[in-house]
Amino acid sequence: MLKTSHLLLLFCLVGAGSALYKQWIPDTNYENKTNWDKDAVPCGSDTVQFPAQRKVSVFVETTHAVREMRLPLDGEFILNSGAGFFVVSGEEPGCGAGVTTKFKDSEGLQWFNPALWQAAATLDDLQHGNVLFSVHEESVPCEYDDVVFKARSSFRVDTSSSQSSIPVKSVSVLGKMFETGSEFSQYLSTRSGRLQFHGSSAVTVGKPACGDPSGCDCGNSVNHKRICGTVTCDSLTCKTPLSPVGHCCKVCGAIVTIKFSADFNLQTYRQRIHHLFLMLPKYKSIQLGMSKVAKPQRLMGIVPFGTTPEIQVVILDGEKGTQAENLAWDIVKDARSHGSNLGITEAEFQASSGGSSDQSGSNAGVIVGAVIGVLILISLVGTLVVLVRKGFVQMPSIDIGDLGRTLDHGYDNPMFDRPNMMPDIPALYGNETNSSISMSQTGVHFVNPVYDDNETDFNA
Repeated sequence: MLKTSHLLLLFCLVGAGSALYKQWIPDTNYENKTNWDKDAVPCGSDTVQFPAQRKVSVFVETTHAVREMRLPLDGEFILNSGAGFFVVSGEEPGCGAGVTTKFKDSEGLQWFNPALWQAAATLDDLQHGNVLFSVHEESVPCEYDDVVFKARSSFRVDTSSSQSSIPVKSVSVLGKMFETGSEFSQYLSTRSGRLQFHGSSAVTVGKPACGDPSGCDCGNSVNHKRICGTVTCDSLTCKTPLSPVGHCCKVCGAIVTIKFSADFNLQTYRQRIHHLFLMLPKYKSIQLGMSKVAKPQRLMGIVPFGTTPEIQVVILDGEKGTQAENLAWDIVKDARSHGSNLGITEAEFQASSGGSSDQSGSNAGVIVGAVIGVLILISLVGTLVVLVRKGFVQMPSIDIGDLGRTLDHGYDNPMFDRPNMMPDIPALYGNETNSSISMSQTGVHFVNPVYDDNETDFNA
C-alpha cells in the first residue's frame, strides 16, 4: 500500500527513450519470513530444513541460532558481514520447544511472471515504493530496461522462454551493475550465477538505450502467451470491457489512442499529462499506463493487414468510479486543442461504459455493415457463377421449340371479345341488335337506342 495520496498517481513510463528500472520482487533471504512454511523465521529451538533435491542460494544478513539444519544437495549461503549460524542445545528462551521449519521451494518462480516484478523511474523510487502501473507485457523487463535484484538479497529465477536469449540494458546483482555482455556472462558462470539464474534462455545485457523520442516497443510480444499463462484475470462488471494491447486481461476503464508525427516526444508528453491531470485531487485514485505499441490494423475491422505505431494510454480507476472516462475526455480534448504543438495528429478514446470520443461511431458502424453486406452478396454471386461454369450447379433450361406453339389466350369472354364473335340473341333487342355496336376510325363504341342522333337538335 502506498502511504500518501500523491503516490497513488501511478503512470507508466514503459517504452520511453530513458529506461525504466524493473526490480525482481521475490528473494531467497533467510530473514524473510514469507520464505518459511510457518511464516516465521526459525528460532534457536527449531530444526531448519531445506528441500533436499532443490538448488538454492540463500542470503543471510545476521547471526542465527538453530538446533539442527538439514541442507540441500546443492546450494549456498551468501553471508553478510558478521552473519552466520551457531547451534544451541536445549530450549532457547522465548522460542518454545521448537518445531521443524521448512524453507519454501523457489524453483517455479518465472522471469515472465508480471506479478513478480515492479517498475519505477528511478532507483530511489524503488526504495520508497513509488512503483508504476503497466500492462502485463511491459511489467516484465523490456529490452531497454535496467533489471535490479535487491542489493542485500539472493534469489532464484527461471529464465525459460521461446527465445534463446533475453536481452536487457543492464542487470544489478548484490549491488553490482553489469552493463557489458562479457562481464555478465562471467558472473553467470560462477556458482552463485548458476544457482540464481536457471532455465532454457540466457539473460544478456548491453542492449543500447532507446534512441527514438516517440518511444520504443517493449519487445515482449513474442512471449505474450508465456506471460499470460501466469496471469489470472478478475471477473468484470462493466458494460463493455476493453482489451489493451499487451495486456492479458480485459479491463474496466478507458483507453486513449494517440497517433503522432515525427515531432512527438513521449517523455515530454508524459510529463505534461502528469502535471496537467494526475496531480489533480479528483484523479488521485487513477492508474495510468502510457507506452508505444504496435497496433494491429484490420480492413473494415475484420481482415488483418499489418500494424501501425501508436501511443496507448490505459486508464484505470482504483475506486471503480467514472474518473477514468472523465480523464480520457480531458486528454483527448487537450490533444485536439494543442496537438499541432505536441506532434499529435489524432486522439480518440474508448471507455468500458460504452462511451467514446467518436460521435459518429454509430453511423460508421452502419456504413461498415452495409459495405460488408455488399461484399458478401458479390462473393455469393461470384461463387454461383464459378459453380455453374464448373458444372456443379445447372441452371433451368428453356425449350425454344415451345415458343413456336400457339399461345394459350385463356377462355373466350363473349361480352368483351371481337364484335363478330358476339352471339345473336333473337328478339332480345329486336332488329337493333347488330346496330348497337358501331366501329369507326377512332375505335369501337356502343350505340344507345334510347337516343336517336336524328332527333337530337342542338340548334333548337
